[in-house]
Amino acid sequence: RHPAGRQLVHVALRGIHPEMSAYLLSLAIWTPIAAGLLVLAVGGDERAPLQRWIAFWGSLLGFLVTIPLWTGFNPDTSAMQFVELAPWIERFNVNYHLGVDGISVLFVLLNSFITILVVIAGWSVIDNRVGQYYGAFLIMSGLLNGVFEALDAVLFYIFFEGVLIPMFIIIGVWGGPNRVYAAVKFFLYTLLGSLLMLVAMLYLYDKSGGSFAITDWHRLPLSLAVQTVLFFGFLLAFAVKVPMWPVHTWLPDAHTEAPTGGSVVLAAILLKLGAYGFVRFTLPILPDASKHLAWLMIALSLVAIAYIGLVTLVQTDMKRLIAYSSVSHMGFVTLGFFIFNAYGVEGGLVQMISHGFVSAALFLCVGVLYDRMHTRMIGDYGGVVNTMPKFASFLMLFAMANAGLPATSGFVGEFLVIMGAMQTSFWIAFVAASTLVLGAAYTLWMYKRVIFGAVANDRVAALKDLNPREFAVLAALAAAVLLMGIYPLPFTEVMHASVNELLRHVGSPKI
Repeated sequence: RHPAGRQLVHVALRGIHPEMSAYLLSLAIWTPIAAGLLVLAVGGDERAPLQRWIAFWGSLLGFLVTIPLWTGFNPDTSAMQFVELAPWIERFNVNYHLGVDGISVLFVLLNSFITILVVIAGWSVIDNRVGQYYGAFLIMSGLLNGVFEALDAVLFYIFFEGVLIPMFIIIGVWGGPNRVYAAVKFFLYTLLGSLLMLVAMLYLYDKSGGSFAITDWHRLPLSLAVQTVLFFGFLLAFAVKVPMWPVHTWLPDAHTEAPTGGSVVLAAILLKLGAYGFVRFTLPILPDASKHLAWLMIALSLVAIAYIGLVTLVQTDMKRLIAYSSVSHMGFVTLGFFIFNAYGVEGGLVQMISHGFVSAALFLCVGVLYDRMHTRMIGDYGGVVNTMPKFASFLMLFAMANAGLPATSGFVGEFLVIMGAMQTSFWIAFVAASTLVLGAAYTLWMYKRVIFGAVANDRVAALKDLNPREFAVLAALAAAVLLMGIYPLPFTEVMHASVNELLRHVGSPKI
């Protein structure tokens, strides 16, 4: 940490009005939701241009109100910052309680940033029910920010489950031929997994003397047996959301049938909710059970990394290939959390942010091709570099990042997790590192078959390169991938204090 950097932060803070800074978290939630409701209120498709511009300015404003959360964040403390607290359902001691720490603040910015790109990416692609499409995304963006900001368990649960509704609608209305099956499967898997979490929350509410404050639950004196039961209650909810093997089967179907924007948000943000739940609930509230069952989480993570990597190799659909690679990469995240050292936990958090950039970019690239060819099958392409050189350059960068190339964001998190795993066991680190080989294999093989070679057919020969809108979206993600890969300090500095406090609270496991 550099004194000059902190001084710049304080200078930035002085530019924020005190009354505004007190409500930044609420603005991050309700600004995109208000914009979404306004889009819905405008009317039908005859007003689509107006709806698009409202969605754009609403998403941009939603991102701008989150920037002071980062510029004004104090990285030297693990305490919750920008806290808002107001009574809500007083009879049951439920409060509107918001706050962010070094673990959660970056996800609010990531979500708001991705929302802008999704709005721009769908500008000319979505031509039916435009208002409902953008309204669903904007409302979902606000609900997702609520998940990362909520410090009251009831509020967290409402936001956590609320995001299912707009995503269910997005897949079911604007998805592919099997969209209804995929949407229902997605909804049932994620909803049923969360019911046991609700039971666990009610038990903790009773044991804490009637408090739904998540931080109050960190100090509860729970026996190992009780913690173990609660651990599995939270595990099912969060494992489905990650998704961990073997409850990952809904993800490829949801990605395959979802429209491009739906796949982007699903991969970049929704998959992070489960992993975030582990560090916000499971580790600090159930430290003894987390240590006792670390072997199970590590085993499941390694299976996801290695086995799903092999499954990815045989995919013929580009979307399914990227979806399965997400399961493998998210295995790195859960592995990092449950090896209980700073390298592992920070590596897992960095991997979550990086995966948000890289997976969003890859799905947008597939969307660019699909909008022109209306097929996702790898075998239908070949020689795309001859007609789309700009696109091929961007896809090369994102493919390399997905494979963990140094100087890209994909390398930073994976390297930190492998370093952390090495402190625990060489063999855990060895199996984890296998994903670098498998990731390079399936990503570069896909790239070679789609991009290189002679022009495969007349449809590929007729392809047009990126238009300015597509170029701007991919350029923004390329800049993020390179910035995080070359200079990760701005991303990692905010985490240190919160991660160290989490590890101090949990203690070191015996594996």
